[in-house]
Amino acid sequence: MTHDLIKEGKFEYYTSGEGTPIIILHGLMGGLSNFEGVIDYFPPKGYQIAVPILPLYTTPLIKTSVGTFAKHINAFIDHMGWKEVILLGNSLGGHIGLVTTKLFPEKIKALVITGSSGLYESAMGASYPKKGDYEYIKEKSQDVFYDPAVATKEIVDEVFAVVNDRNKLLKTLAIAKSAIRHNMAKDLPNMSTPTCIIWGKQDNVTPPNVAEEFHEKLPDSDLFWIDKCGHAAMMEHPEEFNEILDGWLQKRGL
Repeated sequence: MTHDLIKEGKFEYYTSGEGTPIIILHGLMGGLSNFEGVIDYFPPKGYQIAVPILPLYTTPLIKTSVGTFAKHINAFIDHMGWKEVILLGNSLGGHIGLVTTKLFPEKIKALVITGSSGLYESAMGASYPKKGDYEYIKEKSQDVFYDPAVATKEIVDEVFAVVNDRNKLLKTLAIAKSAIRHNMAKDLPNMSTPTCIIWGKQDNVTPPNVAEEFHEKLPDSDLFWIDKCGHAAMMEHPEEFNEILDGWLQKRGL
């Protein structure tokens, strides 16, 4: 990973470009490298991209929850001196984006979710391997994507390291439990923030009906599909993802 991280107090982040801030929220699997296509595409178009590293494994276990991470993002927005931002989240990052939008709607100009948890109970825990040898972890990691080749050695190594680190594994399971408790079904109809939902048609982790339910429940949302695509659209089809998102931002005047 070549992007230089800035460390300021409790925040560690990557940023590039100037203009409307887009905060990218990563999931359990992977940080910056998952979003390279998006990170490089939007700065020349008048956006400032920021990728804060979520304190998934450094938060005390008792405070490890989706709500804690949403508050961390709110504090990050204040730290950067921004009034309004666009949030873009994948998987757990989408869920954190939803909770942040629910708690601090005045700061969120728009929300973009892809393969987001928040409605579908087993999205987090069931798909995350709890133990196993390298080959098994590799297989589970490949299942996340439509094309298994997207699960590079770097990604598999990262998951394998988490599964074999008791502290990280306990926190991963705590996050999964917290995500299940933070089911958003009742909150979504009251959330009027413009929302762009981009989903892989072959997502096994959060299946397509989850995207449809998000679209149905969120009052001001648009739903876009990417074919031959699993759980991580911006990694699997970065060009198509960027075109959809760019078109939506322009159409919405964001």
